[in-house]
Amino acid sequence: MTTFVDRVELHVAAGNGGHGCASVHREKFKPLGGPDGGNGGRGGDVTLVVDQSVTTLLEYHHSPHRKATNGKPGEGGNRSGKDGTDLVLPVPDGTVVLDKRGNVLADLVGEGTTYVAAQGGRGGLGNAALASARRKAPGFALLGVPGESQDIVLELKTVADVALVGYPSAGKSSLISVLSAAKPKIADYPFTTLVPNLGVVTAGATVYTIADVPGLIPGASQGKGLGLEFLRHVERCSVLVHVLDTATLESERDPLTDLDVIEAELKEYGGLENRPRIVVLNKVDIPDGKDLADIIRPELEARGYQIFEVSAVSRHGLKELSYALAGIVAEARAAKPKEEATRIVIRPKAVDDAGFTVTLEEDGLYRVRGEKPERWVRQTDFSNDEAVGYLADRLNRLGVEEELMKAGARAGDGVAIGSEEDAVVFDWEPSMAAGAEMLGRRGEDHRFEAPRPAAQRRRERDAERDEAAQEYEGFNPFG
Repeated sequence: MTTFVDRVELHVAAGNGGHGCASVHREKFKPLGGPDGGNGGRGGDVTLVVDQSVTTLLEYHHSPHRKATNGKPGEGGNRSGKDGTDLVLPVPDGTVVLDKRGNVLADLVGEGTTYVAAQGGRGGLGNAALASARRKAPGFALLGVPGESQDIVLELKTVADVALVGYPSAGKSSLISVLSAAKPKIADYPFTTLVPNLGVVTAGATVYTIADVPGLIPGASQGKGLGLEFLRHVERCSVLVHVLDTATLESERDPLTDLDVIEAELKEYGGLENRPRIVVLNKVDIPDGKDLADIIRPELEARGYQIFEVSAVSRHGLKELSYALAGIVAEARAAKPKEEATRIVIRPKAVDDAGFTVTLEEDGLYRVRGEKPERWVRQTDFSNDEAVGYLADRLNRLGVEEELMKAGARAGDGVAIGSEEDAVVFDWEPSMAAGAEMLGRRGEDHRFEAPRPAAQRRRERDAERDEAAQEYEGFNPFG
């Protein structure tokens, strides 16, 4: 039998971006034809999408770790790496996505609704893309950005218009089976219903869904029995239907007490105070059930409830009940605000927003935070001096060095770019902004300069030979 799971913790990781390629085009008679390193491919996203054919989160309960594929690295000959494949995870309608702290990230309702749970990293640029009039032949490429990863919680909240609530064996499954075409499991013992059953009911021009929620017992809101596990499935309903068993064989129970217990659990759970209530007195086809219904009906009416006496066996009162529910559902739908057409909201950045921040921490470390500088650091190959110089120039153009000076940084002070977990820490030198002046003119390879005249090359060779001969003549191996 398929197990129903409506809450799971999922670990998602997007694919990493592929590294860019540093390559020089070579062919016969043209060994240095210019940079031709391709870009790395984008890492795949992890996307949740609502699929009506999926009704449980069981698959993610057994396999909670999901990862998209990485982008491929770029290659020479201007060949870009292949993008990683997006990982699409189907989820039931009504799935709520939360972070580890319980904050709602997305509420997925409606076929095809999507949410990108983890975004793939962008691919690194190859040296062909980094070439410019000033940087004709970069000897480096950018690394791919790691994909996002996070732990999320998926909770399924059934999407239904009507929720049947009540004690186990009150007849909720029987009612849904005769009101709709649903075929739930029905038996005469507690906790027969282990999963919420959904049925579709047509009453006149109104079509609505009805959910049979597993039975509640005292203490359900604190986790006793199955109540806490399934109370979330009544949150989206427009109307709550109390199904009371008027023919119960348990001597310590009576319909009014059952109603008070269920209402106490719903109040304890919270958020359901404004839902309209209807009371259904079930099993009135049994003589004792009919007598008890007549006795308690005045008390229920005095409390302000709308009462329906029904029998799932004889079909007594079902038509009146279905049309009454249709009326309440129609009113609830009409009261909902109409969805407005999709609008594009433009939120321009503040004129003084530099895109990064510089803060002085208690230990004297200056920390730089911002999307661009942190991404640039992740893309830098620190084993390549030219790549480090390129990073320095980018940070300088962004204004990082200027802000460090304003914050009081001095030569030799520690600077960290990024969060505490993955920061790059270095001793700051103001000359870093002037780049790698020590490295010469970065990105300019003299091999690609225009060839010098033959006479000039001969003069240079002769001068080098004469200089070497003079050094040799003055050399005394015995000191």
